[in-house]
Amino acid sequence: MSAALLENFNLLATSVGGVARMRELILSLAVRGRLVPQDPSDEPASELLKRIRAEKDRLIKEGKISRDKPLVAITDDEQPFELPTGWEWVRLSTLLSKIGAGSTPLGGKEVYTNSGVKFLRSQNVWNNGLHLTDVALIPAEVHARMSGTVVLAQDILFNITGASIGRCALVPDDFDEANVSQHVTIIRPALTEIRHFLHVVLTSNHVQQTVMDVQVGVSREGLSIGKLGQFVIPLPPLAEQSRIVAKVEELMALCDRLEAEQGHAARVQGHWVDAALDQLAESADADEFRRHWLHLAAHFDTLFTTPESIDRLDATLLQLAVRGKLVPQDPNDEPASELLKQIRAEKERLIKEGKVKRDKPLAPITDDERPYQIPKGWHWVRLAETCSQVTDGEHITPERVENPTEVPLVTAKNVRNGYMDYTVTDFVPRAVAEKCWTRCKPEVGDILMVSVGATLGRLSVLRETQAMVLVRSVTLLRPIASVCDKNYLALHLNSPATQTEIWQSVKQSAQPCLYLAKSCALGIALPPLAEQSRIVAKVEELQSLTASLKTLLTAAQTKQAHLAEALISELTTPTPAEFDAETRFALRTQRGQGREVTGLALLDKAARQ
Repeated sequence: MSAALLENFNLLATSVGGVARMRELILSLAVRGRLVPQDPSDEPASELLKRIRAEKDRLIKEGKISRDKPLVAITDDEQPFELPTGWEWVRLSTLLSKIGAGSTPLGGKEVYTNSGVKFLRSQNVWNNGLHLTDVALIPAEVHARMSGTVVLAQDILFNITGASIGRCALVPDDFDEANVSQHVTIIRPALTEIRHFLHVVLTSNHVQQTVMDVQVGVSREGLSIGKLGQFVIPLPPLAEQSRIVAKVEELMALCDRLEAEQGHAARVQGHWVDAALDQLAESADADEFRRHWLHLAAHFDTLFTTPESIDRLDATLLQLAVRGKLVPQDPNDEPASELLKQIRAEKERLIKEGKVKRDKPLAPITDDERPYQIPKGWHWVRLAETCSQVTDGEHITPERVENPTEVPLVTAKNVRNGYMDYTVTDFVPRAVAEKCWTRCKPEVGDILMVSVGATLGRLSVLRETQAMVLVRSVTLLRPIASVCDKNYLALHLNSPATQTEIWQSVKQSAQPCLYLAKSCALGIALPPLAEQSRIVAKVEELQSLTASLKTLLTAAQTKQAHLAEALISELTTPTPAEFDAETRFALRTQRGQGREVTGLALLDKAARQ
């Protein structure tokens, strides 16, 4: 089985989350007896159990341990898979001379000192060993009073509470001595020879899933010592345990090397992506952008291999768009200074007709507030200058009903990146909604932007007719269509520089909040109206390409993940005949081609279209 594992190691390890899944697979095969061949001449595990029983009886006779309580027999339903000949199912306590949680010294952290005996806590216990960088120390006399929770060399420590529940460490053979907190259990094998295989079992998904299934606790996960001792453990012959542990260590070392190589490759690729995007971002004008873009497109297959890298490309495109470097300027375009005159005239008309109120004067944007240079014919303006209305929703949540035929109550969760999601909403009676609409009634063409919470700055243009009531966490922006393209304003607000300005303007409290005054004051680089349209068209064209690239990449990664899952099933399922012919063919083809399914070829094809 290990030969098949090594044959397909690259396919498994290069899939999404592959190295972590590879580690799980190695441990799963190990505890099922499928990682190394069995040897009929090995002394069976039943004889090993006799030796363990004899050792525990000796310790009881010498008064070093108490006699353990009889354990319930293991039923067929508790045996999740079939064991090889010579193996035995046992309860964990059967194998131990001690199982017990630590304790907290009287006074807690107040007794910690700068020197003394190590006091191990859950943060010190990791699957790859004890991490002692931040280990606490307690006085020797306190340690002496906690004699029942002393940690010795060759013990196993197992976390039983908190986010790290199930994490497990072997205590080194040359370890001196320590004590342990109540969040960690001391597991002391009756025979030290079994500790390495026992650590393999305890870190395998077989035990880890059991931990998740039986843990208790409402606000904090917890596992009782009694339940831990009842865990059902597969026990191989001692000689086979040594072979399994050696093979696990060999394969885990291979995973370590692969993980290091992948990390190095990711860092190198990240530098390449940074350099390529920096070059693109530094384009002096649209012609230089076009040259850099063609160069970039020729290297999509090596640069943009993750959804995150494509997101960074999208952000660079938006930044270029609002700097006037994405499309050429046309000297015949009416300059933005004329748009400002039209804006003022349009607002005066709306005020005269009673449709909007006169807004407070806004200070001009200073040189210090301008994050970058803009082309001739553009103009820096405040966000409120481009809109006939900037407001937010109801500050006091209106009466709600469960009737889905009433009016949706839109909150931050309904405003997604570029679209509205009404899947989960509350509703308000229409009569209540009509009162709310006297202050704020969203219309097609408005921009809704989250103004409270972790997703602050997320926004969408309303493109469909939908009655709704907004709450305080959503700001409504109504661009003056005759002077400001709603799609240009939306992409400007989404650009990295504006998103940075939004977050810099946030009032920091329990929840981040962008007040209306700060929203109104955001800086907008306003191009001529005709150029706004050209920018929007170019951004939509390029983002359509990057969206296709991301879809192709995700599909390729999903395919590789399915192949990896199928291979894992083939390796762990005792009846490979159930493996469907199509998947077998795909795996054989994949192996025969000797390459990884990463979607690079698909990216290359898309980039050239």
